[in-house]
Amino acid sequence: MAKENLNDLRAFLVVARERSFTRAAAQLGLSRSALSHAMSALEARLGVRLLTRTTRSVSTTEAGARLLSTIGPRLSEIDQELESLSAMREKPAGTVRITAHDHAIVTVLWPRLLPLLQQYPDVNIEFSVDYALTDIAAGRFDAGVRSGDRVDKDMIAVCIAPALRMAIAASPAYLAGRSLPAVPDDLTRHRCINLRLPTHGGLYAWDLEKDGRAVNVRVNGQTVFNNTFLMLRAALDGMGLTYVPYDLVQPHIEQGRLVPVLQDWWPSFPGYHIYYANRRQISPALSLVIEALRYRPE
Repeated sequence: MAKENLNDLRAFLVVARERSFTRAAAQLGLSRSALSHAMSALEARLGVRLLTRTTRSVSTTEAGARLLSTIGPRLSEIDQELESLSAMREKPAGTVRITAHDHAIVTVLWPRLLPLLQQYPDVNIEFSVDYALTDIAAGRFDAGVRSGDRVDKDMIAVCIAPALRMAIAASPAYLAGRSLPAVPDDLTRHRCINLRLPTHGGLYAWDLEKDGRAVNVRVNGQTVFNNTFLMLRAALDGMGLTYVPYDLVQPHIEQGRLVPVLQDWWPSFPGYHIYYANRRQISPALSLVIEALRYRPE
């Protein structure tokens, strides 16, 4: 098969999975018109329509769905073999793509991977901030980071951080003249800073726990973010109670800029884990990243 045809098949897979020429073009580094032209040319060569295009979305035809299910796994196998060949290089090199929560990147990944990048100039790392439980295979990521070690059976999870404690806090200015919440239900009578989850588009219910009793509280407020650090900023600016990792609010509490609330209900979750595909051999670059991030309790 001609090289350009193989590239067109790869492009078709991305369009079919993303269901959008715009998103697929951004991922492939192409213009939308160039990608659309390539797909039309592929359909013309094959003599069958693969994609149904509307003004709002793209979907596969029956033939397109068949091609997707047939060549998708095979191209993944080719990619894995090529990565295995590159792993035979003596000098670690290449790009490692990681999807992770912004808090994990700032507090764990970047501090530990910066020295690695300085030591190995031929290793590149691409970070993608995402709050969803990303399918790293579909997104063509080398690894992902999430809280806890529960991953699909074809994945390996490695602990990279200790348990993650969450906290609730607000500024003295917001709390002035208001009663402090004494029990979780009191949160519903306060202005809170919400987090919108990308997976289902809903607002995150605050998970709380005390003496083995777990509760979820759906809170309300004027502001909704999809970024932990902006939630913290809003709390510092007096916009209400925030629910973020304790390590972020700790220095502000110690310096009086924030006041802790419902401390005996603050929950802890399993620490961050990096997860990656269970393969016989991984690239030297990814291996270096995993070892640099591996959590080693003192």
